[in-house]
Amino acid sequence: MRGTEAGELAARARNGDGQAFRELVEPYRRELHVHCYRILGSVQDAEDLLQETLLAAWRGIGGFEERASARTWLYRIATNRCLNALRAGARRPLTDHRPEVPLPEPSHRRPEPSWLEPYPEMMLDEIADHVPGPEARYETRESVSLAFLAALQELPPKQRAVLVLRDVLGFRAAEVAGMLDTTESAVTSALKRARNTLAHELPSADREGAPLPESPRERRIVNDFVRAFESGDVDAIVALLTDDAWLTMPPLPLEYQGPAAIGHFLRTVALREDPRFLLVPTRANGQPAFGCYQSDPRTPILHAHGVVVLTLAGDRIAAVTRFLDNSLLTVFGLPRSLRESRR
Repeated sequence: MRGTEAGELAARARNGDGQAFRELVEPYRRELHVHCYRILGSVQDAEDLLQETLLAAWRGIGGFEERASARTWLYRIATNRCLNALRAGARRPLTDHRPEVPLPEPSHRRPEPSWLEPYPEMMLDEIADHVPGPEARYETRESVSLAFLAALQELPPKQRAVLVLRDVLGFRAAEVAGMLDTTESAVTSALKRARNTLAHELPSADREGAPLPESPRERRIVNDFVRAFESGDVDAIVALLTDDAWLTMPPLPLEYQGPAAIGHFLRTVALREDPRFLLVPTRANGQPAFGCYQSDPRTPILHAHGVVVLTLAGDRIAAVTRFLDNSLLTVFGLPRSLRESRR
């Protein structure tokens, strides 16, 4: 949006023109949603905070003096709303998940639940369509990869916000200082600490070796996984894993690493007694994903069983993330149940 056009819209909005306000903020709606998601880790919380941001912007439009762009002004509001939510502990309750059998001892146990949720690819496409060049589109998806988002959640809130604003969105230190009502030196210090933490939290594997999205190579790996999972073939699933692969199940803090640990979990919990599953393909966070459904032997209905996201490395699967919250299926446009005839 050109500066003169934005200035005219802002002036009309300050005079109470609701349509002008909508035209002023609409170009930034989706990227603000992704921004809230990066900081909060929850697509559902991000929607709530986006609505709060737009309401606060409308109520505060009279104070928008255009010293910064409308985009910077909106990011300031959104960032501070997200930080307030984190400080208030306004997190969604744990999924009421009671495993039918005792879970094996995990390879690692996080000190608290993981609030991370998957982000539907169809929402990212709305941003990628406005980003010039394939390299920029790749970077957009990398900045919402599950590995990056999981590492972000390990940062204190203000460091998390600074890193996203500086390294992901490219705002200058002075701009970020203005957004957070702090000094440039404080921003620089927070960014340095955040980068050091991320260097230790992010996986060491070279993710550039992952297949391109929707490529024949990616489809082959995904199809092999679907066949193995739907048939309950644990050995075939294990053969697809990297030596350091992870199985995680947000929000549960339990994590299983390595083919042996993951295979044991599948045999004793997820795929015990030959259950029948159907995986409906979708995409999340730039990665292959599925709505998971399990059959009910008493009815022809397949019931929701969470969302599964794969992280690929080379010709193998580096992580299987199973999100337990069945309400996420509706975020991906998937039903809560299917009829058996769909198989």
